[in-house]
Formats: sequence, structure tokens, C-alpha cells
Amino acid sequence: MTTATVALVGDRSPGVQAHTRVPTILQALRERDGLTLDAYWIPTTEAEDLEGFDGVWIMPGSPYLSEAGAVNAARTAREHGIPFLGTCGGFQHTLLEYARNVLGLPVAHAENDPDADDFLLLRLACSLAGHEEAVRLTPGSLAEKVVGAARTVERYSCSFGLNPVYLPALEAGGLSFTGHDSTGAVRILELPDHPFFLATLFQPELAGDGSRPHPIITAFASAAVSRAARDPRALLPR
Repeated sequence: MTTATVALVGDRSPGVQAHTRVPTILQALRERDGLTLDAYWIPTTEAEDLEGFDGVWIMPGSPYLSEAGAVNAARTAREHGIPFLGTCGGFQHTLLEYARNVLGLPVAHAENDPDADDFLLLRLACSLAGHEEAVRLTPGSLAEKVVGAARTVERYSCSFGLNPVYLPALEAGGLSFTGHDSTGAVRILELPDHPFFLATLFQPELAGDGSRPHPIITAFASAAVSRAARDPRALLPR
């Protein structure tokens, strides 16, 4: 059985429910789906050399100790074709990485730099922390194929989202937004022509009790294992 090494990028805390769910999710992936992940917690202050991982997952838990570390994690996965999942704060910092490093926009995250002049991520008018919300999925998108439905109801724990002013530039620059709430606000992003690159503003870690991994997490794990199986390193003992 192939084992994939996965970087869980985030500042691990027992106070973050998504973090405490990880052991249960990993066990369920192994026992239910036959997907074995050798997961390493990487603090954002140490998220530098991630090229050797089979998957990169930026976990919830912002504000992170290092914005630069979270941004670098997304950039590494994007540039090296490493299967990637970003959830909640991971979604936000994936947007930040793409806007800065692909589009060259001098933008900031209002949570990290409240005195900046130009914000890509703004505080939501109505916080989603602790709420559930329906998400409409774009037909034919990776998200829709993974979830297997045109609509899903997801749990949130966040208070910041994309400044809609930048949506046209991000779409023109190559990002696909494939999940939206009832008002059209973006909730999922994808990067076409990448082996697996998906980020959600909601937290799939919070689905159920963790004993049945969310389809998005299962799909990410499958992509990481597939990468490991193709990598010559997978033939060596881990």
C-alpha cells in the first residue's frame, strides 16, 4: 500500500476544532478508503521546504503566526504541481498568494495588516463563524465532481472573505471560482491544469464527527497517494 507524505501547514492548537479532528480523519481515510497519509504538522513559521511532500494542506486557524509561511505553502504547491487543499484561512491565503505572485497585485489581508491601503481579504459584513450555509457548485467543476452533487451544505468558522472588487481580475488571471453562496459570494476556488488544487472558505474538517471524511478531503488524499505512487520515492521504505 502506498503511503503519501502530507504537510499540514498551520499553527496547531487544541483550541481549533478542525485541528483536533485530524487524527480521526486520518484514521477514517485509512480504514474506510484505503488511503494512508503520513501527515506532518508544519508551523507557518517553518513552511519553507515543502517540495518533497506528496500533498500540502493549509489548515484553518488564522491569523497565522507567519502570513509569509502560509503564502509560501500555497505557492510551492501551485508551482510544483503538488496536490493542494486550503481550508478557511487556507482559502484566504491561497487567494493572497495568487494575487501577489501571479497577478502582481500589492494587496493585503485585513486580519493580518489592518492598516494597509488595499485589501484582497475583508471582514465579512456578517461573520460565518459557527454557521452552516448552502453552497452551489459549478456543473463540471472539480468540486462538483468530487462532491457528486450540485449543492452542498457546509460549516464555517471564519469572519473574512474575498473583496469582490478583485473577482474579475482573479478570474481573468486564471483562477476558477466554482462554489458560491446564495448571494453569489465565492466559497470555492480551483486552479485548472493542476493535478489537484482546491480551496474552500468553509471547513470540510467539520463535516459530521470526522469518522466519514468529507469528499473533498478524500479526493485530496487520493490525489496525494496517486502522486506518491508515481514518485520513485514510493518504492522506498517510509
